Amino acid sequence: MLLLLQIQNHVTCNGALYNRPFSESFEETPMLVAVLTYMGYGILTLFGYLRDFLREWKIEKCHVAQEREEQRDFVPLYQDFENFYTRNLYMRIRDSWNRPICSVPGAKMDLVERVSHDYNWTFEYTGKVIKDVINMGSYNYLGFAENMGYCADAAADVTMKYGIGVSSTRQEMGNLDKHEELEMLVAKFLGVEASMVFGMGFATNSMNIPALTGKGCLILSDELNHASLVLGARLSGSTIRVFKHNNMQSLEKLLRDAIVHGQPRTHRPWKKILIVVEGIYSMEGSVVRLPEVIALKKKYKAYLYLDEAHSIGALGPRGRGVLDYFGLDPEDVDVLMGTFTKSFGAAGGYIGGKKELIDYLRAQSHSAVYATSMSSPVAEQIITSMKCIMGEDGTTIGRERIQQLAENTTYFRRRLREMGFIIYGNNDSPVVPVMLYMPAKIGAFGREMLKRNIGVVVVGFPATPIIESRARFCVSAAHTKEMLDVFYVPKVSIVECFWLKMKEHLICFPQRHFDSPVPQSVLPFHPQ
Repeated sequence: MLLLLQIQNHVTCNGALYNRPFSESFEETPMLVAVLTYMGYGILTLFGYLRDFLREWKIEKCHVAQEREEQRDFVPLYQDFENFYTRNLYMRIRDSWNRPICSVPGAKMDLVERVSHDYNWTFEYTGKVIKDVINMGSYNYLGFAENMGYCADAAADVTMKYGIGVSSTRQEMGNLDKHEELEMLVAKFLGVEASMVFGMGFATNSMNIPALTGKGCLILSDELNHASLVLGARLSGSTIRVFKHNNMQSLEKLLRDAIVHGQPRTHRPWKKILIVVEGIYSMEGSVVRLPEVIALKKKYKAYLYLDEAHSIGALGPRGRGVLDYFGLDPEDVDVLMGTFTKSFGAAGGYIGGKKELIDYLRAQSHSAVYATSMSSPVAEQIITSMKCIMGEDGTTIGRERIQQLAENTTYFRRRLREMGFIIYGNNDSPVVPVMLYMPAKIGAFGREMLKRNIGVVVVGFPATPIIESRARFCVSAAHTKEMLDVFYVPKVSIVECFWLKMKEHLICFPQRHFDSPVPQSVLPFHPQ
């Protein structure tokens, strides 16, 4: 059965009425599709064991890395199932990933052509280039990944003055005036007291969460949080409990239990309770129910860590993320985290909040103390693109790109639904997952898109649930309507070719206010 959630909410935030509807769609995998998907994996597994038998008897050549015979009694370097999955399932569709590009990853890109003569174990480059492939896979939301224009020229000028590398940490000889300028600009952009920037987005999460929590603390993490958040939580030594994705009932139950029962065995109160969520979830395309999360955080006196890696620049009328999208006060979020790798076309990440928080992280964060500081041209790319978004460059380019992204997102999602695709996520999310379900469709869909000069990202198990394989499209402000329309005029319908039209019926939920109590009957659907 297919379930479609359409939740229309009128929000009252900080005394101002927010009229934008909050609409998300998620669909349970149809029973027939689920059965066929499990059968597909079952058949692949059986053939995998058969091929392993043939490899064991030297009938078929084995290309995969193996333990040497004299090291059989050592602790294994490779896990049996992971190795089995890699050589028998992943290798069949390996050509759908890691495709080398040889141009700017803008609205269009050039791919290096490669072929395989041994079923994707190795690749050979033909020397040819596939020109003008429409890029629907990069997180280039505002189109700042470009090699010309104001941002690129400014980064080039700074490179001539400062060079490329810094060769030191911020606490030693690697603290540039560009870093100071960038941090003040980020704090102004976010509307917080202070901010700190880091050279790597992944490390911004994985190295700073351990500095914020430790033994005796509790982390409540959304089940679909990014690997960097998961790693950071594990490295912290804190107790971790996971709540269902965007499910406020599940979160409130964990909060209530944490307050009532305290720590295991001793029942002492938790030193700190930290709720960890993302702004836009990159595999689901969903937007966090931030007003409800903030209400629960205030009610139970917890702290809130918000990862805006995908939402900063891409959401809100001013491009300032999910807080701007809902019209919320930045002071309601204790730790504001984001990256510069998506909307700003650069690299690195930031943390914003109270000055006391930032001062503490400067002294305690491993990413601040030990990591080499951000490259000066990267910092300049962020500064110029952020000023463009804020309108401080004296133009309206930033505002126009934010508006164009919103229009492209609405148009692309609407046309996909008209074609019959099953898509996930929020109507305003530029991350658009298209459901494929079956393992055989993962590679086939990616190859067919490339034949039509469209580059997409296809995703399957273990990155997604085993019966929820998908293709992920990322919409950009740099895409023109003609580029998006190329997808809708194929010679043979992709929907029919891959049997992707499986809609059945719709379930609607009533309107309600975010700041009102959460009724049992309107809690977000979550597949069990």
